[in-house]
Amino acid sequence: MDNLTVFTEFLLMDVAGSRELQVLQGVLFLVIYLGALTGNLVTVTLIVMDTRLHSPMYFFISNVALIDLGSISAIVPKAIVNSLTGSKMISLTECAAQIFLFLFFAAVEIAFLVVMSYDCYVAICHPLHYGLTITPSLCSQATAGSWSSGLVYSAMHTVCMFRLPFTRTNVIQQYFCDIPQILRISSSDVQSSEFVLIAVSVCLVSACFAFMFMSYANIFSSVVKIHSGEARNKAISTCTPQLAILLLFLISVTVAVLGPTAKKPSL
Repeated sequence: MDNLTVFTEFLLMDVAGSRELQVLQGVLFLVIYLGALTGNLVTVTLIVMDTRLHSPMYFFISNVALIDLGSISAIVPKAIVNSLTGSKMISLTECAAQIFLFLFFAAVEIAFLVVMSYDCYVAICHPLHYGLTITPSLCSQATAGSWSSGLVYSAMHTVCMFRLPFTRTNVIQQYFCDIPQILRISSSDVQSSEFVLIAVSVCLVSACFAFMFMSYANIFSSVVKIHSGEARNKAISTCTPQLAILLLFLISVTVAVLGPTAKKPSL
């Protein structure tokens, strides 16, 4: 045990090889980040300022905009700084913060996607009961529950992953603190505990997507049965924002899961 080295910093991988490409990468990340920052802030501002958008649907969309802003802010700023300065190091505290915030915003977004699918289901399939079902009190409870569940979920994973010191290596084969990479360099005890949490998480996420699938399947069935073209178009326009957000989320997850991971870090 006396010969073990406990790492308190991690060495991140470079996406670009040369220094010039690293700077270009940093500028590109900065432009993308500023674009996302501007877009989400504009969305929230428009919803807050325009009284015509003060409805449950747009209230949930404003929360999702804040979530997207938070999730990109958890990772990209550090990547920008490292690219522009040529640094490859990230402290243990910063790494834990990245993991916590990424999981937090991801969990909250899934919760809001479920809430939004139910909101759309009630609006299309039970329009006469919408005002009685989707009340301001229910919106507040759903919002508080979504943010709280994300906080608990993220805290459990983060505490589990960082409860023991890292002694194998400090090399992370990614340009940010990626969960699979952290598990790769964790102790076997941490890996076993985290795999149990991941298995439970897969079951919960599967249940959430099953609920969303059933909601949108019922919505599609109801829209098909509408004879009036004007009413059908109104129903479609009601659910278009939620479906667009869900599609973007699924695309982002697919790219993150199927994207290539470097085998060797650039030293």
